[in-house]
Amino acid sequence: MNDAISPNTKAILLLTAPLIAGRGKKSGDLLTPGEYKKLARLLVELGAKPAELLTPAADQLLGDCHRVIDKARLERLLARGFLLSQAIERWHGRAIWVVSRADSTYPQRLKTRLREDSPAILYGCGDRKILDSGGLAVVGSRNVDDALIEYTQEVGKLAASAGRTLVSGGARGIDQAAMRGALEAGGRVTGVLADSLEKTAMQREHRRMLMDDQLVLVSPYDPSGGFNVGHAMQRNKLIYALADAALIVTADHGKGGTWTGAIEQLEKLRLVPVFVRRAAEASAGLDALAKKGALPWPEPIDADGLNAVLATPPPEREPSLGQNQLSFVAPQEGAGEVRDAEISASEYGEVVPPVDEPERSAANELFVTVRSLVLRLVREPMKAAEVARGLGVTTPQAEQWLKRLVAEGALEKSQRPVRYSLRQTSLFEGEAETTSSAKSKQGESGK
Repeated sequence: MNDAISPNTKAILLLTAPLIAGRGKKSGDLLTPGEYKKLARLLVELGAKPAELLTPAADQLLGDCHRVIDKARLERLLARGFLLSQAIERWHGRAIWVVSRADSTYPQRLKTRLREDSPAILYGCGDRKILDSGGLAVVGSRNVDDALIEYTQEVGKLAASAGRTLVSGGARGIDQAAMRGALEAGGRVTGVLADSLEKTAMQREHRRMLMDDQLVLVSPYDPSGGFNVGHAMQRNKLIYALADAALIVTADHGKGGTWTGAIEQLEKLRLVPVFVRRAAEASAGLDALAKKGALPWPEPIDADGLNAVLATPPPEREPSLGQNQLSFVAPQEGAGEVRDAEISASEYGEVVPPVDEPERSAANELFVTVRSLVLRLVREPMKAAEVARGLGVTTPQAEQWLKRLVAEGALEKSQRPVRYSLRQTSLFEGEAETTSSAKSKQGESGK
């Protein structure tokens, strides 16, 4: 279980993780997910890996990164090596492993489905191979009666009998009932926790299941961290992304984590088919989710029935420019062995078709080309209409691309009059020049 933590992952931990186990002063400078996303994009553009920020020759690379994150702030975070070593020692003593998006061992389901919105860091305990096995997600409210607990346990047992993984959030009530039912029947379980991975993994009833490779517990949050409502809401998408289908046993109408996660799936992400239990009693929450597109749970009674349910295709996503734009993620380890859903591990920036979504590939390739052209075109401040003429497209289309480049930090938008220009020095002073500069730095550092 205690695989060595990769250099890339160490760098990302220093930049984004609180390292609570270190008992030192918690840094207030940690990069937010949005800030790390910008930094990861820039590292891809520079042909660099996060681990290179820790090398003796990192000063110039840190200077390049100043375009998106203050250099002094990066240096303060990267200097927390002692805290990191204490945290790693603590995690290893508790059989907790850590992977990052830059690792080939990071769950491919998260990379494929969530792309750059997948957590930069994932902590876990147990057999990580379970994470890519799919299965049935079961979620619901914390406060439920004994009848619903028994019902949910039977669903967990059914998943075990069908040889399918049960995915849930580990919370009191429905989540724990589903997981307990599957584990007691000898099945496999993925628990996606919002807090206290360390505490949960150390509980006696979980240790045997973890050691027997029946159970894997994961969390995108520090293993020693406490409960946070925002964390609980954000981790819901991971539960759905790791499954093939989801069953909502109970849900409060208009509030709570179960409702929020279901609405996000039905209206935005649409990663998997979402089913709701056929409630004999009145349920405003389940009825409302059904009206928003959730399917009635067919109450399968055997393995064949459940496998048929899990084969239900996910709902179609409505295409939009926002969905089809290129998602940049940190370069992976093991180049040539594993590919991210949209960025090749061997050649940063090479677009490969995302799994099960071939329609997105062409749009991604187009945006990569357009990005390079725009950053070469805007040598002087230009209007959106002028960029449109230079590209031979409509002004609204050009405005969409320009807005994306401003959000990435590659362009600046001035007001009165509105003009678009390169931000400081361009991320692309010609792709060849950038690549040549990066290679030159590497050559000099090796002398």
